[in-house]
Amino acid sequence: MDSVKKTTKPKPTRWWPAVIIVVGFTLTLGLIWSTGSEDQANQVIIILSATALTSILLLTWMLFFSRLPKHTRLRNFGGLLGVIVLFCACFRFSQFSGNMMPLFEWRWGKHTLPSATGNDANLNGNSLTKLSFPQFLGPSRDCKVPGPDLATDWTTQSPEKLWRQPIGPAWSGFAIEGGRAVTQEQRAKNEAVICYDLQTGSVLWQHTDDGHYKTAIAGEGPRATPTIHDTKVYTLGAAGMLNCLELATGKPVWQRSIVNDAGLNLNETIDQIGILANRNKAKEWGYSSSPLIVDNLVIVSAGGDNGKSLVSYDRITGKPAWSDGGSRAGYSSPCIVELHGDPQILIFNQDGLAAHSPADGSIVWEFDWSVPYPHVSVPLTLPNNRILLSLGYGKGSKMLQVNFNEGKFSAVELWKSNRMKAKFTNLIFHKDHVFGLDDGMFACIDIERGRRKWKEGRYGHGQILLRGNHILVMAENGDVILLEADAEQHVELTRFAALDGKTWNPPALAGEYLLVRNHREAACYKLPLAKPAKVAAQ
Repeated sequence: MDSVKKTTKPKPTRWWPAVIIVVGFTLTLGLIWSTGSEDQANQVIIILSATALTSILLLTWMLFFSRLPKHTRLRNFGGLLGVIVLFCACFRFSQFSGNMMPLFEWRWGKHTLPSATGNDANLNGNSLTKLSFPQFLGPSRDCKVPGPDLATDWTTQSPEKLWRQPIGPAWSGFAIEGGRAVTQEQRAKNEAVICYDLQTGSVLWQHTDDGHYKTAIAGEGPRATPTIHDTKVYTLGAAGMLNCLELATGKPVWQRSIVNDAGLNLNETIDQIGILANRNKAKEWGYSSSPLIVDNLVIVSAGGDNGKSLVSYDRITGKPAWSDGGSRAGYSSPCIVELHGDPQILIFNQDGLAAHSPADGSIVWEFDWSVPYPHVSVPLTLPNNRILLSLGYGKGSKMLQVNFNEGKFSAVELWKSNRMKAKFTNLIFHKDHVFGLDDGMFACIDIERGRRKWKEGRYGHGQILLRGNHILVMAENGDVILLEADAEQHVELTRFAALDGKTWNPPALAGEYLLVRNHREAACYKLPLAKPAKVAAQ
């Protein structure tokens, strides 16, 4: 009897699990976006998590439950593995964007940093001696920069690039005095204060201290912007080292550790990369308080216990002057304001806003706003003794009224609005309106109720300055944009690409000189000025 050859019919591919996975992912995305959450970073984290889970489920389906031919499954898996290996060989993870998107960079890029030349003989008598951008956010620490009006068309009148070069990582900005521009950088395992020639970009001097702050989320290097005052430079490193240096030479005058002076336990707080590890005194993003000069004092936020959250030093000798407050330090910088005719130092701590007396540091009044999110934006002082506080992460803004009755100060909340959420940026008050980046989009609100006038322009988590009636935006992608400060509509006048890559650093504008930087490069541009208006013939 002839043998009968039997064949096994392959089972059909089982597609329905893949369809369910893809449909579930699509519905999840729709649900996330339909909720209208004001916290974009949280949305991105959920989307990335859902994408990763969906990818794992699809891979598991293909390998074990799809019934695809074995050679097809192996070929698909091998191809996917090859793509991953090739990507990892060419790129490396760099940082996260302001909305928590992972950013990657080319592995083979060269990054040679300039070294000091010591040649600054041409700076003492040149035409730049009157230029000044002495501290974080400008002369008054309010994002308002005096100077000539800027041209509003950078196509016909292009900004002149004076120099553009690599720089050490940090989120510090520049401070400018005359022809010198000072910033902070990470140089190998050292925190460095670097002074550049404003016009050429050459390094005039550098000062280094041991210290290395670095995390995947927060990036690498110092965070605070230097302060220049009376021929001295004051800087605060990410690990809490406060320096006073000679502006002309970089020679140290004095140095203090605010970690020690605030009474923190060094055995608990400083880990291998300079992060404060004790979560009760949490400084997950490093010390970020740009030094403030008030009379003969230099003042920084320390966040220590035992009445030492805000500390001050004699700016000439470095001797501790006063300290007060018991709040956890945020990432905002102190500012000096006048309320009911009384000078006060405001600091937006992690627990809320505190007002200190410049005379002895004592707390004059406090306002509680304790949430588990970083407090970064500098308090915005408004007419009639009002103060605007703003947070990102979907929290919005609060308008405070500061009262003075029977010899005592107090603050009450007038309104709260989700229409302005300053995450990393700072806000501008101009003509009864507040302008700023609302979680990455430019917006304008009124100051009476916090109502939105408009919201347009996706510039990311950048920084802003006001010159006259124009707002200069340093976008997160490295573009510089000029806007009309118009409360009725968004008017983008002109723009140009100044840098490449994620840019969180605040810009500095002195006269027509614009200094910009990020964690990879810095540049100086000479912006075109507006032409003088023609005088009508008499």
